[in-house]
Amino acid sequence: MILINLLPHREAARKRRKEVFFTSLGVAALVGGLIAGSVFAAYQAQISNQQGRNRFLENENKKLDAQIKEIASLQSEIDALKARQEAVESLQADRNLPVHLLNELVIRLPDGVYVTSMREENRRVTIQGVAQSNERVSELLRNLSKESYWLSRPELVEIVAGSASVGGQARRVSNFTMRLALLSSSESLKLRAAASAASNVAPVVATSAPAKK
Repeated sequence: MILINLLPHREAARKRRKEVFFTSLGVAALVGGLIAGSVFAAYQAQISNQQGRNRFLENENKKLDAQIKEIASLQSEIDALKARQEAVESLQADRNLPVHLLNELVIRLPDGVYVTSMREENRRVTIQGVAQSNERVSELLRNLSKESYWLSRPELVEIVAGSASVGGQARRVSNFTMRLALLSSSESLKLRAAASAASNVAPVVATSAPAKK
């Protein structure tokens, strides 16, 4: 017996393929949606975690900025205290400047020269005196020009001929005015240190090797 299928089998097969295709497409879309959702959730978790770290770092930076400001304020106060301390120490060290000035004048004042007045202002000393002759004034100027740890830059302002009564007799004298600088204690210490360093440098003596025969 011959069986003949009169049903539209091609349309049925096509319909089954469409159903399989749409089912596969739906499953793929569902799987893709699940994967995309998982990835999005993971990224969101990472972003949230990073944002939390950023907020933590911002808060710590603010704390550090406040601490840095406090440290800067403390450093400025320390610098101010050091400056005051140095000023006080300098004033205490400079209290003995008049003593050093008089001591230097006693050492460097030649015979025949007399100081009649002396004035100091801002470590600039003005000396007025009487000398037996101009040569004595020149000798005083040379003595003051020699290396000193307390006096520097002596200059003769003026010298005027005059007369003075000595033993009932009138004698010619030279009235002079000089200016010189009085060094501070710190400047004097620097000069002493430089002089000590220069004296400790041993001279280098060049020696020649003996000639070979």
